Amino acid sequence: ETREPLNYQLFSQRLEELVRDKYQSDTIKIRMVGFAKVAGDLIDGATRIGLFFLIAFVVLVTFLYYGSRCVRTTAIRSIVPLVAVVCQLGLLRLFGFGLNPYSMLVPFLVFALGVSHGIQMGNAMAHEMVAGEDKYWAARRAYRKVYVPGFAALFTDCVGFATLFIISIGVIQDIAVGASIGVAIVAITNLLLLPIIMSYVGISKKTIDRIHEDEEEGHKHPLWHALADLTHPKVAMVAILIAVVSLGFGLWARQDLKIGDLDPGAPELRPDSRYNMDNQYMNDHYSASSDVFVVMLKTPLLGNSDYTTLVAVDRLQVELEGLEGVQSTESLVDRMKILNMAFNEGNLKWIGLSRGKSSLDGFVQNIPLRLANTKGSLSPILVYLDDHRAETLERVVATVEAFAAENDTAEVNFLLAAGNAGIEAATNIEIEKAQLKMTVLVYSVVFLVCLLTYRSFKAAICIVIPLFITSMLCEALMAYLGIGVKVATLPVIAVGVGIGVDYGLYIYNKLHYYLEEGKPLANAYYHTLKTTGRAVIFTGTTLAIGVGTWVFSPIKFQADMGILLTFMFIVNMIGALIGIPALVCWLFREKELVEMRDEKETLTGNT
Repeated sequence: ETREPLNYQLFSQRLEELVRDKYQSDTIKIRMVGFAKVAGDLIDGATRIGLFFLIAFVVLVTFLYYGSRCVRTTAIRSIVPLVAVVCQLGLLRLFGFGLNPYSMLVPFLVFALGVSHGIQMGNAMAHEMVAGEDKYWAARRAYRKVYVPGFAALFTDCVGFATLFIISIGVIQDIAVGASIGVAIVAITNLLLLPIIMSYVGISKKTIDRIHEDEEEGHKHPLWHALADLTHPKVAMVAILIAVVSLGFGLWARQDLKIGDLDPGAPELRPDSRYNMDNQYMNDHYSASSDVFVVMLKTPLLGNSDYTTLVAVDRLQVELEGLEGVQSTESLVDRMKILNMAFNEGNLKWIGLSRGKSSLDGFVQNIPLRLANTKGSLSPILVYLDDHRAETLERVVATVEAFAAENDTAEVNFLLAAGNAGIEAATNIEIEKAQLKMTVLVYSVVFLVCLLTYRSFKAAICIVIPLFITSMLCEALMAYLGIGVKVATLPVIAVGVGIGVDYGLYIYNKLHYYLEEGKPLANAYYHTLKTTGRAVIFTGTTLAIGVGTWVFSPIKFQADMGILLTFMFIVNMIGALIGIPALVCWLFREKELVEMRDEKETLTGNT
């Protein structure tokens, strides 16, 4: 009546209050299914996502303080990412975008990126102050060391998220727009606002003294020494062989990866949620599924009463009802058979299609509008499914497509697809087409940015290979856990690569810096670990713990994203710390490492 969008949350709440709570008793049980109820329950669960974001924020701030032991540094590195999030939400509102249960992930990712880059900036500044610089010059020198990998990483993140826009699904495109805007704002806040504020505020003397004690000459950290051994050829070869085996395992295990939902009911909700329990009851006791797949019969005007066309519809229904996962079908043919019986004294022998054109024309006038439009040009064939799992939808789509290929004519067409299950099937097809394209595009952009940043093909390989192995292992984990590639999980690939390339760029950049200073590879990597490596481990662990709390979310897809992001944060961190030094050891010859130093000395002399 109002032409306004339906408020699913309010509608669901009123169903609970005015129907279930009012009329349900010990002897009367009320079950509710359907898209509107799923959407309402999902929004109710999404409102509780804020609690998990708050927990993640508290965890991040706690770890930031634990790492720095400085209140003002912790406050600044927490507030600046929040500024980015507020600006992002404001711009989204200004441009007419909003948040939905899927894109609610984006503000946290923007905050996580801001924290990640803020840790690197604070770490670099702290080491400059340990070396004796005051807070002003420490901020300037830290900025000079961080802005190249920082800008390259954020540019890669932004383009990586933007690649999601190639997928013609509105929800994913909303994520792409929101994340791209957020990353662009993080570039401004972390590469401009943060160093300026830090130049005024500085880092507490207590923190500087603690770092100085940890890095005193002769203080040897066993973990750094163990990782530095990866620069020796034999140890590096072992690490590379492990990486090759991991890649092979990932490629083998990911073969079982499915597109779409793999759980019955509403996979967005937990299996023991009220909606899924109601849905299971309905499927077990009635042929009234809420998963409806609609095939559309397109004919000329008033062409839906043609006998040959109706027979084709009847044949299609028979084929569909024989498929596993299909409960029943319904079309205008069913009603016309019943009408034929009714007009013949109700004799059950007459349940069939009349061959008389005049009879069929008369029957079609009594068909309800949900089974045929008034022009007689579009007639839906409703297919009720047990669920909308990927396998069920694939069987239905394949059957309809094969039938259409054999029976379509110039004027009569069987078209896919409408209904909530039909839209789900179309979404799966779009994701399957875009998945490979998006992955190739993301990694191409990452490789190109690394190549342009360091003007070295080998450097780009060192940074990208660990990322690719992590992505394959993540897809293997999805196959093992029964998590399909869908709207909620597809963005994880771009997110994982975006965060992972940050680790790789910062580690390689610092290693390159020490190599240019003339340090041997083992010594250069040891110093890299004491500075940037420490920050990378801290960042990866902190972010993983932060998103790990999502596992307890009432919304299942958010719990799945929490598992996958935690895995990618940790494995990307390990891959960067282990893979980069091992690959540098084997890809770069000693002569090339010396040339880095000579180039640095030449540039310094010219300056």
